[in-house]
Amino acid sequence: MLLHAEREQAQHEAAALCARLPWLTDGQAEDLTRHYLEQRLGLTRQALQATADRAKRLRGEYEARYAELRGALLRRHALCACALLAVSAATTTVSCLAAR
Repeated sequence: MLLHAEREQAQHEAAALCARLPWLTDGQAEDLTRHYLEQRLGLTRQALQATADRAKRLRGEYEARYAELRGALLRRHALCACALLAVSAATTTVSCLAAR
């Protein structure tokens, strides 16, 4: 869909360019239009491919960072759970010893 819109825009630009060059024959205008479209669509493909490649790299970077942060969060939660368990055990032990 995006490429179709880009092709239409390039066609309009090529037609406008040919209109500013009235001395071109019909064959020359067709050649100029064809070359312009090929070049313009090639550049568009390159730009879209570069954008897609960059998006893929960013996704990988974000996923790696997310995994790193998630691991750190899990370690913190595990540490807090262990500390809470140790405090609870110590409190129970002190209570049992005090009750004797």
